[in-house]
Amino acid sequence: MTVLSLAGARASYGGERALGPIDLSVAAGERVALVGRSGAGKSTLLKLLHDPARRDIAIMPQELGLVDSLSVFHNVYMGRLNRHTVWYNLANLVRPMKTEQAAVRAVLEPLGMAERIRSRAGELSGGQRQRVAVGRCLYQDADILLADEPVSALDGPRANGVMQALTAAYGTAVLALHDIELALRYSDRVVGLNDGHIVLDEPSDRLTEGDLAPLYAEPMEPGRATG
Repeated sequence: MTVLSLAGARASYGGERALGPIDLSVAAGERVALVGRSGAGKSTLLKLLHDPARRDIAIMPQELGLVDSLSVFHNVYMGRLNRHTVWYNLANLVRPMKTEQAAVRAVLEPLGMAERIRSRAGELSGGQRQRVAVGRCLYQDADILLADEPVSALDGPRANGVMQALTAAYGTAVLALHDIELALRYSDRVVGLNDGHIVLDEPSDRLTEGDLAPLYAEPMEPGRATG
């Protein structure tokens, strides 16, 4: 069953084409890695796939969207704001309930952030902030994940741990990744972008890192999409 679909989608900024035309569909239970050079169109494609009106989609933007003045707890808790009444959310803003604290702590524990649950987001390092944004997506517990470079600020072991947590929680995901090793390891399909076009679309197990390396060279001509 197709859960995300674009047909002839285009995007432009300042009158200049940034993406498209793009045809792309994602099936339920499919993990898709978007790869390509910076500026190839990965972030723009994720934005086109995201429909804010759909509650079944969790989104992790590259800019993270954290509120620096709020605690780690509150930034993660925001993932479920739409599940509670305004009064319930206000009560947790003033004095977090023990049950909610325990639920958020359980999400933060495997990310190595449980001990910072009371820290303000603005006090954290770049890698810690990224893990808080991951925790918010995990806490949201939606059906589909769209994540833009979710481990760009993390080292090898930590990046692998976060990717394991995300892919374990979300059977359907579209992940923009610059690291092609992680892209191949944690997806079952790779979509390669270059100059705003899809130039590669293949199952991950048919590809090697060498197959993806040309995506990081000079812009390629469109029309190579396969699969």
